[in-house]
Amino acid sequence: MSAEIQNDISSIIELLRCPVTGQPLGEGDGCLVTADGSHRYRIEQGIPLMAEALSNEAHRQQKHYAKIAALYVANLQYPHTQEYMIYLDEALLKAVGTKALGTSLELCCGHGEAAKLLTNRMERCIGIDVSLDMLLKAKELSPGVHAIFLQGDATRIPLAAATIDNVIMLGGVHHVTDRDGLFAEIYRVLKPGGRFYFREPLNDFLLWRALRALIYRIAPALDQQSERPLRRAKTVLAIEKAGMVPVYWRSHGLLGFCIFMNSDVLIFNRLFRFVPGIRHLVRAAAAFDEWCLSWRGTADIGLQVVGVAEKPCQELMSSQV
Repeated sequence: MSAEIQNDISSIIELLRCPVTGQPLGEGDGCLVTADGSHRYRIEQGIPLMAEALSNEAHRQQKHYAKIAALYVANLQYPHTQEYMIYLDEALLKAVGTKALGTSLELCCGHGEAAKLLTNRMERCIGIDVSLDMLLKAKELSPGVHAIFLQGDATRIPLAAATIDNVIMLGGVHHVTDRDGLFAEIYRVLKPGGRFYFREPLNDFLLWRALRALIYRIAPALDQQSERPLRRAKTVLAIEKAGMVPVYWRSHGLLGFCIFMNSDVLIFNRLFRFVPGIRHLVRAAAAFDEWCLSWRGTADIGLQVVGVAEKPCQELMSSQV
C-alpha cells in the first residue's frame, strides 16, 4: 500500500467502523481489520472493499452498475447533458446555501459528483458506493479533489455514529429499496444539527409515472426491480420516521429535462451533441422549465426534486420527549 493511500485512509480511520459488528477498524497489511481480527476488508487501489457486508439488494445493484458504468460516465461528457446539469447543480447549491460543510459524506456517490461540486466547501469528503467500477471512475475523474472513497452499502454505512456534518445523495435514494433502513443510517451517522441534502427523480406527476413505467421496461440501462423515483408524501413520512425534520423541498426539470437528459437511456438523445449551438438551446430550455415550475400549482410536477432534511439538535430532541 503506497504512502499516499495510507495517509488517505489514516485521515478518516477514527471514523471507520465494521459494517457487520460496529467495531472500530485499524490498518493491517493491505487491509482494514477489526480489533478482534474477526473481519478484514481488502484495500484495492486505495478503496476499502466492504462487499462482505453488502445486502442482497446491494449485490444486485453492484452487478447492474458494473454493466452501465462506462455508459453512465460517457453520458456526462455530452454538451447538452453538461449544460442541463449546470441548472440542476445551481438548484442544489441554492438549497445548500453558503455555509461550510465540514466532514461530509456523499452516499451512493457514483463518479463523485458532490465531491467535485462542493470540494471547496468541505473540510473532508467521504464517498461510498456499492460499485467498485464507479468508485474507480470517481478517483480517475476527481484529480485535486480531497475525497476518500469506500465500497459499502448505503443501508450499512461503515462509519461511527454522529460523526458526519452533512450527507449528500445525488441520484442515489431512488436506487435503494429499503428507504427506512437508508434514512435510519443517515440519521445515525449525522451529528445533531447535521443536514441531509438530496437531488432525486420525482414521480408525483401522473404523466411522468406513466412514461417512466414504459421506459423502465425497455431500457437496459435501468433496473425496474430496484429503481423507484421519489413520491413526496412517502418520502417525507420516511424521513420523519427516521427522526429527521424535512426543511426544504422543490421540484426542477420539465420538458427540457425530458428532451436533453438521460442520453444513457434514450439513444436518440446522443445525437444532440452534433447540433450547432446546443448549449444555448439547453440553457433556454432550462430557463423555460424553471419559469413553468414557478407557476402556482406546479410545485410537484417537476422531474427532479432537491430536498433538505435535518437531524434535530440534542436540545430540541430532549424537549420533544
